[in-house]
Amino acid sequence: MTDSVRIEFPCRYPLRVIGDKDEGFRPAVLDIVRRHAPDLDEATVSVRDSRGGNYCSVRFTIVATGEPQLRALHETLMADPRVRMVL
Repeated sequence: MTDSVRIEFPCRYPLRVIGDKDEGFRPAVLDIVRRHAPDLDEATVSVRDSRGGNYCSVRFTIVATGEPQLRALHETLMADPRVRMVL
């Protein structure tokens, strides 16, 4: 038997976006996020480079309002050619 976990919205929802390390990656990710979650709290944003220095990880937490918002955010992020993964 599997129990499905149901998310209750609105809720705080952490995300991590991994992509190619370049100067414009962080601002591009945050611009996309603000289009879908305009109340993004900058205090939740952290950036970390990969060990090899080729990739960058941007972590943040949004207030998610529903599944359509999360799907649209994921699709928009993945449409950026620098983005490799959204977790």
